[in-house]
Amino acid sequence: MSLTSALVPLSFSLTTGQRADMSHRKFHAPRHGHMGFLPHKRSKTHIGRVRTWPKDVPSQPVHLTAFLGYKAGMTHTLRDIHRTGLKLAKREEVEAVTIIETPPVIVVGIVGYIHTIRGLRSFKTIFAEHLSDECKRRFYKNWYKCKKKAFTKYSKKWQDETGKKQLDKDFNALKKYCSTIRVIIHSQMRLLPLKQKKAHVIEVQLNGGSISDKVDWAKEHLEQAVPISAVFYQDEMIDVIGITKGHGFKGVTSRWHTKKLPRKTHKGLRKVACIGAWHPARVAYTIARAGQKGYNHRTEVNKKIYRIGQGVHVQDGKVIRNNATTNYDASQKSINPLGGFPHYGEVNNDFIMLKGCVVGVKKHVLTLRKSLLVHTSRKSNETIELKFIDTASKFGHGRFQTALEKKAFMGPMKKDGLKTLQEPLSEDV
Repeated sequence: MSLTSALVPLSFSLTTGQRADMSHRKFHAPRHGHMGFLPHKRSKTHIGRVRTWPKDVPSQPVHLTAFLGYKAGMTHTLRDIHRTGLKLAKREEVEAVTIIETPPVIVVGIVGYIHTIRGLRSFKTIFAEHLSDECKRRFYKNWYKCKKKAFTKYSKKWQDETGKKQLDKDFNALKKYCSTIRVIIHSQMRLLPLKQKKAHVIEVQLNGGSISDKVDWAKEHLEQAVPISAVFYQDEMIDVIGITKGHGFKGVTSRWHTKKLPRKTHKGLRKVACIGAWHPARVAYTIARAGQKGYNHRTEVNKKIYRIGQGVHVQDGKVIRNNATTNYDASQKSINPLGGFPHYGEVNNDFIMLKGCVVGVKKHVLTLRKSLLVHTSRKSNETIELKFIDTASKFGHGRFQTALEKKAFMGPMKKDGLKTLQEPLSEDV
């Protein structure tokens, strides 16, 4: 007998005196589900919350570190890969991309923070003189029944001399005492094809420059619109923060992807057979159990910007809709597929095109944040030149890229003829 086996305690049956080993599983396998994302419960905020901001570099110009966008849908692109040392280099690749509509955000406030031994403490908040109704809706539960008096007294500060002196004093105090400056921004819901009228409001940190520069920048931009092109740039790597798609109350097979039990199992087979030993007489938190699936707060890092598109605009008296045109396209086309994006509509504002997918359902608000890292890899620094952006219909088997292309192929149709018919004359005539 070896020393190891001699040290192992044996258990004997009291009746037969024979050895009775404890039971064990026949096959070993890794656990189901990641423990790093516990607890799997519904997010308490419906908008992506930034928990960490990028490091401030005073040598850079003052800039916003985050933005708000709305998920419109997905499409695919074609491009040549320009990465040296890669077997795929100089070859074409088709990639899935996500379109996020990003109308300009409005700056409506400034918040100054002081560093303490217990972390940041808010020192002073200054709001703009005029706030739009879509922003004020955020401060009420019921806009229809309320008196709509929010910030009416506060706005008088900006009009009389006493109030102006107090505001100047507050701005100087921010410059003197604060170590971090953040601005309050809200989205413009009236520009979006959504039913919601209540704007999303978040705080965004200002990075770059001195504290005095930050306060001056925020003061100049109060009540002003800031476009997406002033925050992010082409080929940048960014982070997307949002809420995942909710699936309600689900069992262990759907929620944790555990193995189904054999077909003849009593009282159901979409279960966990053993939820733990007799002792300790508790169910461990690591055991897969039924409960909420999805609608979790998630941060996805390193999403590459393939294109920052300009919305529909007027130039020299002409309406320009060519934000999906590439150097290889023969015709001008917009990013909207034929029939619009399913469950969203048409994108008529500025948009951002990200490689791959992002969290959440369509129409849902996403927080786009500048990356926390300094990217040095060839993949992250690669220059993207798109050859083709698909704008065929996403509702069925799309055959045509533009309405003109469809019309040229199909010829005159009956529904087009009905539109051109003159209205019947009235009886008075």
